[in-house]
Amino acid sequence: MSPAHAGVHRPSPNELPGIRDVIAVGAGKGGVGKSTAAALLALGMARQGARVGLLDADIYGPSVPTLLGVAGQRPEVDAETQKMQPIAARGIKLISIGCIIEPEQAVVWRGPMVHGVVQQFLHQVAWGELDCLVVDLPPGTGDVPLTLAQSIPMSGAVVICTPQDLALNDARRAVRMYAQLNVPCLGVIENMSYYICPKCGNRDEIFDCGGAEEAAAGLGVPFLGALPLNGAVRRFCDEGTPDRCFTEAGDQVAAGLEKVVHALRAQLDARPAAGATPTLTIE
Repeated sequence: MSPAHAGVHRPSPNELPGIRDVIAVGAGKGGVGKSTAAALLALGMARQGARVGLLDADIYGPSVPTLLGVAGQRPEVDAETQKMQPIAARGIKLISIGCIIEPEQAVVWRGPMVHGVVQQFLHQVAWGELDCLVVDLPPGTGDVPLTLAQSIPMSGAVVICTPQDLALNDARRAVRMYAQLNVPCLGVIENMSYYICPKCGNRDEIFDCGGAEEAAAGLGVPFLGALPLNGAVRRFCDEGTPDRCFTEAGDQVAAGLEKVVHALRAQLDARPAAGATPTLTIE
């Protein structure tokens, strides 16, 4: 998804007018940094010239408003079209149930209600022309993420995991879920891959390291790269300034982010033309 593509017309492979690609960001389990990775991927592509939207489909745990520093903002509704206007934040457009309910309100909904809200976010939000809509899916492979994965017209999926065996087993299940849905897996990202001590420079592989790359190879899907565990990333995301991760969180973080964004763009650019249906087969 290079900036050069912005002026090149290509039929959309999905049923959302004006949106070229829809990328789901998922995880086999919670706690692996999926929402943070979704926000950073969206920001990274926007930094490289793409028009990007971020849809927070993690209805039970809507983190995106806090991550992007727009907690408390409410989307406006166009009086003529009756469509919600996405909230603009740091160069991208976003929508989240967290921008509609009270900050500490629990979402106690069954699957069909969650499905209905996500459909509204897809079809009743004035997204405009986008090169890419990143969708932050709920974790796991249960009813809610499965239903959403079936209902969202996805160009492909990215799976986030951490290196330890406990997380990798769940990540493999997530990749296989997308395979069963004929959704191409654009790649796996290993988050919290290692830790560099800011005082002594020692590298500590707290959750092990390299497991996601090995798992991706075994599944026959791309490995997009590794992101370190880093205190500045946590701080910037808590403060709602995740764009600073690209410039102020240290060389390892910046290099890791640039690598995964470039690798994701390469996978998008290498996909078959619209109309073809890629199939991922896992033995």
